[in-house]
Amino acid sequence: MTTPPPEVPLAQPADVGRFSRALPHRPTISNPAARGRTPADPGRGRFARQPALGLAGLLLVVPVAVLIAVGAGGPEPSALVLGPLVTFALPAVAMIAFWWEDWPGSSLRPGWSGLLDTGLVIVAAILLAMLGQIVVGHLDVRGIFDPAPGPGHFTTYPATLPLAGTAFVAILQLTLVCEGWPLRRLGRFAAGVAALAVSWVVALALYAAVVDVDAAPGSGLTAHSGPLPGAEVGAILAVIGAWQVLFFVVWRGWPFAEWRQRWQRIAAGNIVVIGGGLLTYALVHDLAGVPSAAITAGAGSFIAAGLVIGMLFEGWIRSRVGSFLIVVLLAAALYVVLTVCADNLSWTKATPQDWVGHVALNSIGTSVVLYVGIGRRWPFSMPDEAPSPA
Repeated sequence: MTTPPPEVPLAQPADVGRFSRALPHRPTISNPAARGRTPADPGRGRFARQPALGLAGLLLVVPVAVLIAVGAGGPEPSALVLGPLVTFALPAVAMIAFWWEDWPGSSLRPGWSGLLDTGLVIVAAILLAMLGQIVVGHLDVRGIFDPAPGPGHFTTYPATLPLAGTAFVAILQLTLVCEGWPLRRLGRFAAGVAALAVSWVVALALYAAVVDVDAAPGSGLTAHSGPLPGAEVGAILAVIGAWQVLFFVVWRGWPFAEWRQRWQRIAAGNIVVIGGGLLTYALVHDLAGVPSAAITAGAGSFIAAGLVIGMLFEGWIRSRVGSFLIVVLLAAALYVVLTVCADNLSWTKATPQDWVGHVALNSIGTSVVLYVGIGRRWPFSMPDEAPSPA
């Protein structure tokens, strides 16, 4: 018989709404000792339990997802402009949601809390996208916001995506798989900033050591050699991200979370997640011959489905086997529907699979994390305790 996962809400820590200096020694999501401290269904009224709470959340998640998917003037401009920006924003989202626990927005009323934190995420996205441009080529602000800026301008798509994606996967690996060790002892604010900095150090190192850049004349890119092109690196990162989401969002850290020794949990988690991701990519890409873009789109669909089931509908499906099967079915449905839509559109610079990956990872995934992890399910969640100043 399959043991049900712990009923520990992903983004509802016991002291949410307050900026305390100390962080728990382990992330709440993968800490068995935190079971039962907070309700698995933190809704109110008719939305007090799942799946009603998750269905209500779709009223806010879907419009934001549609905005990210097509809001920059259509599907292709959105993939070219919003795709890199949202990807650069994701490490900041992880920092605010998992390290700062919604601070500084948590010092305000719930509705304003999400708006303030989202505003900070947008600012961080722009600044990090500028930094990404400098790393891979040169700064060109127009190239960040214009999908077709014209000759002589340097766009963020697709050159900066491996760098941005690595930073996000790195901060998730540090936050969930490595349990934030040893940074959590620094306190919320310092630890979050340090985690963001470490993720970028990892991203810069991997970009310099692994990514192969063939800079065409006038592209604005800085050429350097590496063993893998950016598209393959992005696909590998997406597959590793799928393993992260399965074990540490859908399954709440099982089976590693049950082990008493921290070094064992961290070592085993890293081996399984990174090793499993690399092995999966090798089997699908090298043996089965699936293109990198299709792997990214498929893994992105799995990540989106995992976040929907593990965050938006958390606590609804108790069985690990059942949750895995539901995630697989939802991922397949997302991939098929999005691919059919993309194949009936015209494309010039991006491809249909690029847009499918953008919608799954950036539109759906980010919308769920923003709503649950930062917005705290407002307005359907129970009101928090009165905010206290930071």
